Parts: sequence; C-alpha cells; structure tokens
Amino acid sequence: MLILGGTREACELAARLVRDHPDWRVITALAGRTVAPALPPGEVRVGGFGGADGLAAYLRAERVTRLIDATHPFARTISAHARRAAGSVGVPLEVVSRPPWRRELGDDWTEVATLAEARDAIPAGARVLLAVGSRHLGTFAGRGDVYFVVRMVDPPRERLPFADHELVIGKPGGVEEETALLAAKRITHVVCRNSGGEASYAKIAAARRLGLTVIMIGR
Repeated sequence: MLILGGTREACELAARLVRDHPDWRVITALAGRTVAPALPPGEVRVGGFGGADGLAAYLRAERVTRLIDATHPFARTISAHARRAAGSVGVPLEVVSRPPWRRELGDDWTEVATLAEARDAIPAGARVLLAVGSRHLGTFAGRGDVYFVVRMVDPPRERLPFADHELVIGKPGGVEEETALLAAKRITHVVCRNSGGEASYAKIAAARRLGLTVIMIGR
C-alpha cells in the first residue's frame, strides 16, 4: 500500500494500518518540503516521483496493490498525477480528504476563489497574517501598501518578496496562542486557504474572537 501523505490524516491512517495489518507493507510518500517532518509508522519515502509516469513506474516496481491520496486538499498536481498513474497501472485509488471549514456564527469571511482574488481583496493599509504556504507568497508581492506577517514552518532559503513584512517561524498553536499572536502583531486580516482539519483551525477561531476579517480561499 502506498499513501501519498504529508498531512495529519495520512500519519493517522498509516499508524492505524501498520497496527491493524502487521503483514501489510505500508509506505508513506512525503514531498520533502519541510526540514523535519513528522514521520509516520511503516516505510517512508521522501521526494517527488517525476510526474504521473514516474509514479506509475514506482507503483509497478514496488508492486503496489492499493494507492491512497491523503495529501493536502490544495495539492492539486500530485492528486492529478495519482489519478493518471493509478489508471494507467490499474491500481485502485482512494482519496482521503478532510472536509472544508464552514462559516460559523460570528465569522467575518470574505470568500474568494483564487490567490489573486485574495490579494486584491486586501484593503490598503491592512496588517495581514499570511498563511498560504511558502510556495504561494509571490502572488502577494506587489502589495507594497500592506504589512504582512508571514508564518512558515521552516526559515526561508531566500529573501521574501515583500517590501514590508516580518516572519513568524513555527507551526500554528492553539486558540489562546493564536489570539495572542494576532493581537500582538495588530493583525487586521487573516489570509488563508480553506484547508479544513483541526491542526490549523485555531487562527480562524482566534479571528472570530477578535472580530477580524478572514479572506478565505476556497477549494
């Protein structure tokens, strides 16, 4: 079994399968974008496959009989490669995707469809917690009229493309920690993708508590 992972759900799935099926070979594939990722039980493979054809070749070489896509809900490229590879090899594909967050009473959301729409929805003079992933920061580079607080799991390898910003290194905390962060940085807006799940929801709850606007990028 090959699990395309990198999410909490993938780790939990791998742990459950290794525990319940000790005679199975369970492999989790990680993209390798974080320096010290949490490693799930079973075998772990780090790095890309080389597109759909490379993934198909890996499925054949390792005699994979079941493929599970448990990647991030916005990981569209690898999910598309998984569909193509599974179809070409004839391996069953299952998708494990956490449901998106839903607006609750007290939420002030501006819902948009793309990163570009999120960028354009930020008012001039805003102080923004930008939590969209390191690969998508360039879309917001032209907003020199906005102060960005950028959260990243690992320190960036290159200078960030913002005129006015500061970095927060680390994973999201609980609601109290997120509330304190938003208040200390005098954040007026949160920009994020609708990833779903519990791991990064605290910032949404904190924004609700403080009455802040969340610019939410839909799936």
